[in-house]
Amino acid sequence: MKTAGFVLIIVGILMIVFKGFSVTTEKKVVDLGPVEINKKDNKWIGWPTYAGGILAIAGVVMVVAGKKKA
Repeated sequence: MKTAGFVLIIVGILMIVFKGFSVTTEKKVVDLGPVEINKKDNKWIGWPTYAGGILAIAGVVMVVAGKKKA
């Protein structure tokens, strides 16, 4: 339980520091035999800052609960 708590704390802090990430996708626009035209799109995948805070707090609760059992 303590290990999962530490993992949640680390992930929560990383989610607070990094607000998201960008993904590049490639779409085929035109395909005329040997001629092919592709379009690259950048998509931003983000999450709210409070989600990282909630994960970090849940991790702290799990670590404290794990210490009380031991």
